[in-house]
Amino acid sequence: MSWTDKARVSAAAQAVRELKDHTTVGLGSGNTILRALELAAERIKKENLRISFIPTSYQMEIAAKKLGLKTASLDEETEPELALDGADQVQWRTLDLVKGGGAALLREKIVDSTARRLVIVIDEKKLAKTLGGPQPIPVEITPFAYASTLEKIRRISDKTKTTATSSPMSTSEASAVQRSSTRNSRRYRE
Repeated sequence: MSWTDKARVSAAAQAVRELKDHTTVGLGSGNTILRALELAAERIKKENLRISFIPTSYQMEIAAKKLGLKTASLDEETEPELALDGADQVQWRTLDLVKGGGAALLREKIVDSTARRLVIVIDEKKLAKTLGGPQPIPVEITPFAYASTLEKIRRISDKTKTTATSSPMSTSEASAVQRSSTRNSRRYRE
């Protein structure tokens, strides 16, 4: 197991310690959160805990169900006690985050913002002095305003680009994700 894998398992195990009986937990996406979910399933079975999970992606919903875990929605549980989520980058001095590289951007932000507590689970490779840089920042764009929004983003950053296939990546909400570099970015003024 690589040091990165060990760090992910360690971070996931620490996050799972935050789970409490009779609670609802928002569930982000990504490899580290999947590992946390697997560890949570072990703990739930061992301690007979009653916990529901609100998944932010179809992949996490399927994973939770395969592990025999109860899932819920924000329509049923409007204020989760806790949300477990990852991040693409974390600025180490401010703890500002970049999220959404896995295309569950909108759902993750909604679930994270409704939770009473948010635990971000990362390994040290996700820490950065500044956000963006060589790793572009994903921006979700609704199909309704794709062209006009993309044009506004291009006014802010001249390094806005689509994915390698030169078409936008689609999210679970059927929105497009563009990646924008923060280098050479300008403040947009209407």
